[in-house]
Amino acid sequence: MKIIINIVILVFLGTSLSQAQTLDDYFKIAAENNPGLQAKYREFEAAIQKVEQVNTLPDPNFSFGYFISPVETRVGPQKARFSLTQMFPWFGTLRAQGNAAALMAEAKYQAFLDARNRLYYQVAAAYYPLYELNQWKEIERENIEILESYKTIANKKFENGAGTMVDVLRVDIMLKDATTNLSILNDKEAPLLTRFNKLLNREENALVIVEDSLVAQALPDNFRKDSLLTNNPVLEELDLKIASSEASEEVAYKQGLPKFGVGLDYAIVGNRPEVELPDNGQDILMPMVSVSIPIFRSKYKAAVKEAQLMQESYSLQKKDFANTLTSNYEMAWFEIQQQQELIELYDQQIQESNQALNLLFTAYSNSGNEFEEVLRMQQQLLKYEKMKATAATQYQIALAKLNYLTAKTY
Repeated sequence: MKIIINIVILVFLGTSLSQAQTLDDYFKIAAENNPGLQAKYREFEAAIQKVEQVNTLPDPNFSFGYFISPVETRVGPQKARFSLTQMFPWFGTLRAQGNAAALMAEAKYQAFLDARNRLYYQVAAAYYPLYELNQWKEIERENIEILESYKTIANKKFENGAGTMVDVLRVDIMLKDATTNLSILNDKEAPLLTRFNKLLNREENALVIVEDSLVAQALPDNFRKDSLLTNNPVLEELDLKIASSEASEEVAYKQGLPKFGVGLDYAIVGNRPEVELPDNGQDILMPMVSVSIPIFRSKYKAAVKEAQLMQESYSLQKKDFANTLTSNYEMAWFEIQQQQELIELYDQQIQESNQALNLLFTAYSNSGNEFEEVLRMQQQLLKYEKMKATAATQYQIALAKLNYLTAKTY
C-alpha cells in the first residue's frame, strides 16, 4: 500500500494502482524531463557537430579582377582575370583535428552521464524526506489519538476522585504540542513536494506516491568499492580530455608546418585587330602551386605548450577527484553503517519502551499513580519512532550517494 502525499481522494482502487510509481519510475521521468540534464545532452550533441567542422578542408578562394586599363600583351589586351585556389594543411592535420574534437565530444558524453547519475541522487535525496515526513505525520496522529484517550481516562479518574486535575492539564499541554507539531509537518509538505517535482520538471503540486516502508539491507564490506575508480564518468571524462589535449598538441605542431595550395588562373584576352597572330585573342590558363612559410613560430610553440599544460591540468584534476571520490565513499559507507546500527538500536528501544509503557499504564489504571511516568514514556516512545524514521531516511540517502559515487546504473 502506498501513502499519497497530496490529499487526493481516489474513488476506485484501480485508479490508485494505475498511478502507483516507484522511485525508479521517478528516475526515468527526471531523466526525460529535467532541463539541466537535457542541457548537458545538448552540449554533447553540439560537440559532435564540432568534429565535422574541423575535419574538413578550408574553403577554396575565388577571385575576379577586371582591368580598367587593359594590359597589352603580344596576343592582345588582358581584360579580366579569374583565380581559384585551394589550400591543403600538412599531412595528418585534419585527422588530428578530428580526433581532438571527437575525444572532446566523448568527454562531453561522460559529463552527461555524470549529470544523469547526480540527478538520480538528487531525486532520491528529495524523495526519502517525503517518506520521513509521512512517517512523522502518522506517528504524530497516532500520538494525538493516544493522548486523547489518556485525557479521557484522566478526566474519569479525576471525576471519580482517583486522579488529579494536574494529570488532565499535563495531557492537555502535550496534546497542544502534538497538534502544533502535526500542523508544522503539514506545512512542511509543500516545500518538499516542490523540491521533488521541480527535479522532474513538473508542477509544484503534482501527485507524488511514496512507499510506506523502507528496508535497510545489510551490505557486504567494501560494497561496490571495486567500481569506484573504474566506472566513474568524471574520471572517464578527464581521461578523454587528456587524450584530446594530446591530439591538440599534435594539431598545434602540424599547424606550424607549411601548407600547400593549388590553383588556377584564367585571363580573358581581347583580339588585336591591327595584326594577325596565331594566338591572337587567346585566353590565358595558368596552373599555380603555392606554399605557406610559417616563419613566425611563437604562436605555434605557444599552442603546443598550451596543449601540454592542459594535459598536466587534467591529470592533476583526475588525481584530485579520485582522492575526493575515495574520501566521499568512506564517509557515505560510514553513514550507511551508522544509520543501520541506529535503526537496530531504535527497534530495540521501541520494543522495550512499549513494554515499559504497558506496565506503567496498567499500574496507573489500577492505582491512579505514576501518570506522569506514563506520559513521559509515551513521549520517549514517540521520540524513538521518529528517530527510526529519520535513520531509515538517512540510510537510503547515504545509499543513494554511494550509488552515485560508484556510478550505479538503473
